[in-house]
Amino acid sequence: MRADTLVIIPAFNEATRIAAVIAGVRAVVPAADIVVIDDGSGDDTAAVARHAGAMVIRHPFNLGYGVTIQTGYKYALAKGCRFLVQIDGDGQHDPAGIPALLAPVSAGDADFVIGSRFLNGNSYRPPLLRRFGMLLFRSIVALVIRQPVTDCTSGFQAFNREVIGFFARDLFPCDYPDADVLISLHLAGFRIREVPVRMSAGAAGKSMHSGIKPVYYVFKMLLSIAVTLLRSHRLYRRRSSCR
Repeated sequence: MRADTLVIIPAFNEATRIAAVIAGVRAVVPAADIVVIDDGSGDDTAAVARHAGAMVIRHPFNLGYGVTIQTGYKYALAKGCRFLVQIDGDGQHDPAGIPALLAPVSAGDADFVIGSRFLNGNSYRPPLLRRFGMLLFRSIVALVIRQPVTDCTSGFQAFNREVIGFFARDLFPCDYPDADVLISLHLAGFRIREVPVRMSAGAAGKSMHSGIKPVYYVFKMLLSIAVTLLRSHRLYRRRSSCR
């Protein structure tokens, strides 16, 4: 595994789980740097993460999931990282899937790889309302990018330096970075791929995405997708500035 690979772990009040996540990542990609972005946790998340051997970037107060992961992107860009892996700090993502995520990116076959819990007969089954939202947005994404995407809300991802730079810009949708991110990547000409990963349904209910009212989430995501599509495509074509 390349030493210029960075693994970022967004976390909020994950003191009881973060050490196990870090250990799992370290076991799979021992040469990668690991950074935990603590989004103003009220518990010992930062201290536990440092003790587990990760670098910690801590927000002074809670800024939300989108801002948290973009902090990681900006850090990776400043450090000159070639590849980035994103995995949630609540333990729902199995770190064993990291090599499969990185393989197409490091080989130059894809710019952005998303880990899908629904490929190859994965048994993950979200609650009914969440499942409806996933079906709605993956249909919209597939229609826009003309490519099937089974899990457009997955936070288990890997991508290259060009995408890191693209995400570090002001265009990144920090409110709910899900389906609109994939559409933005498509408009910018990036190559998107999915690979199957394992994901725990039990941890997902306590993730940083929890607490969002389903109807409000659907409204906000539809609005964000509309804004993304209405923007001038010239805003998405400046890939050379993202190196």
